[in-house]
Amino acid sequence: MRLFAAHGPDAVTVRQIATAAGVSPGLVIHHFTSKEGLRDAVDQHVLATFEVMLGEMTTGAGPELFDPAATGSLTELMATHLPPASPIPDYLRRLLLSDTEASRVLFRRLFDVSQATLAALAQAGLASPGRDPAVRAALLLANDLAVLLLRDRLADALGVDPLSREGMARWAGELLTIYGAGLLAPPDSGQISNEHEGERP
Repeated sequence: MRLFAAHGPDAVTVRQIATAAGVSPGLVIHHFTSKEGLRDAVDQHVLATFEVMLGEMTTGAGPELFDPAATGSLTELMATHLPPASPIPDYLRRLLLSDTEASRVLFRRLFDVSQATLAALAQAGLASPGRDPAVRAALLLANDLAVLLLRDRLADALGVDPLSREGMARWAGELLTIYGAGLLAPPDSGQISNEHEGERP
C-alpha cells in the first residue's frame, strides 16, 4: 500500500514489493497470482477499512439511518482513526482518481453516506436539504474530498497538514462558519481564526 500510494501501482514492480515485504517475488505471485491481484487485495483492504469507519457514523439500523450528533466528515474520520503515518489517505487519493471498480464502489458508498447524513441533519432541523438534495449532498462530499485530493497543496498554502488535528481544527472552524452563516459571516470572536493570526495564510 505504501509503495502504491507513493508511486502509483503502475510504477511499482513486483520485485520492489517483495523487497519491501522481505520476501521473494515468487512468493508475492504465489499468494496474489499477479501484481493486479495484489492491487485488488489492497483495494479491498482499503474499502473494508472505510466500511468500518463509515459504519461508526450509523445507528446500526442501516446505512440510511444516522445519529446527527455523531456524524462527521470523511477527513475528520481519517484524522481521528488513522495514525499520522498511515498510507491510506494517499492511497485513497490515487484510488478515487483511478478508473477502477473499487473507485466507483467507494465513491458511491461515500455519496450514499453524504446523502444519508444530509437527510438526517434535515430531519433533525440542523440543515436544509435544498432544492436538489442529491446535488447538495454531492457538493458537500466534493468539498470534503477536496481536502484529501489537494492535501499537499493545502499544506503548502496553510503551513499545516489539513488532515492533522491542528489542520482539521482550523478547517472545520471556518467550514462550519460558512455553512452556518455564509461568506458574509464576521470572524468568530473566539478561537480558530484569531489564534492563527499572524501566520501565513
